[in-house]
Amino acid sequence: MAKRDYYEILGVSKSATAEEIKKAYRKTALKYHPDRNPDDKAAEEKFKEAAEAYEVLSDDNKKARYDRFGHAGVGGPGGGYGGGAGSMNVDDIFEHFGDIFGDMFGGGFAGASRARSRGGRPRGERGSNLRVKLKLTLEEIAEGASKQIKIKKFNTCGTCTGTGAKDDSSFQTCGTCNGNGVVVRVSETFLGRMQTTATCPSCKGEGKIVKASCTTCSGEGRNYEEEMVTIDVPAGVEEGMQLSMSSKGNAGKRGGAPGDLIIAIEEKEHEYLKRDGRNLVYDLFISFPEAALGANLEVPTIGGKARIKVPEGTQSGKIFRLKGKGLPSVNAYGKGDQLIHVNVWTPKKLSKEERKILEKLQQSEHFDPNPDDNEKGFFEKMKDLFG
Repeated sequence: MAKRDYYEILGVSKSATAEEIKKAYRKTALKYHPDRNPDDKAAEEKFKEAAEAYEVLSDDNKKARYDRFGHAGVGGPGGGYGGGAGSMNVDDIFEHFGDIFGDMFGGGFAGASRARSRGGRPRGERGSNLRVKLKLTLEEIAEGASKQIKIKKFNTCGTCTGTGAKDDSSFQTCGTCNGNGVVVRVSETFLGRMQTTATCPSCKGEGKIVKASCTTCSGEGRNYEEEMVTIDVPAGVEEGMQLSMSSKGNAGKRGGAPGDLIIAIEEKEHEYLKRDGRNLVYDLFISFPEAALGANLEVPTIGGKARIKVPEGTQSGKIFRLKGKGLPSVNAYGKGDQLIHVNVWTPKKLSKEERKILEKLQQSEHFDPNPDDNEKGFFEKMKDLFG
């Protein structure tokens, strides 16, 4: 199913400021917050949908790519890519954006939900994003491509499955928060007694503390390894576009959410064709006799070769168009065209015979750079000279 527009999800316009986007996200997320809608799957999906929209629109770079390329710029609508939040669970969303709720509820609303959703299992800090460059040929861009690349990254430790603990008996309930992940503070103010809830400083909201670390990863919950990653690139991508593969970046410490893999697209130079948006451009060099007398010529296209008819009297600078022989767009239907720019080639060296022919032509009364009614006679003369 196609993703909804991020601006529509948050109910803001494209010209909305960062503060307006943040306020809209708070309003939407609080409306569908799991604590307010227990066991409501539809509300949970809308909560995650709002988080995904905010994750993109709150980041200037991602927002710019989204405004230019739509969902394909931050993650194609096919589900292989994503801005990040859409594929997270509720716990991951609090990991990213809990401070927004904390601003309104003193940390308790997000912190308590985070502790409850984790069930006391340690969850460390989120992993960092990875960035790679991917070079593609025009043929691969035209059809889309599946590429395998080898990257070095932090992966979840296979021994402790990311917990960082030696075994299950290595966990100990946090004595500061008694396993709740949050602490309650009561203070006296001129308005009376005020109670605030904050993330536990000892266990960082985990509710448990690791006493004996995993010997394989030294308690980090991850190891630095080499991995083969398959990247499915949609057709029509452009130089400078960045795709994002959710959760394919570095694994987080002690079970923290993984980062994303950011793929920067680069285009390999084609031997004959140049790209101009969705259109492809080919410079066709023809001889003067071909321009004057006409010719049937073969030209390269992205899908092979095509034949075109150059009519007699074709001038240098003429552009022929092959409909639908260009590139697709990641955000639209149909394809661009191939534009063939005609250039009349002038030889630098002439044989004696060629020079005599051209001198004869130069003396012809029909050799007029701006022919009008004499065109027919001009071409007849050309046939006599070059035929």
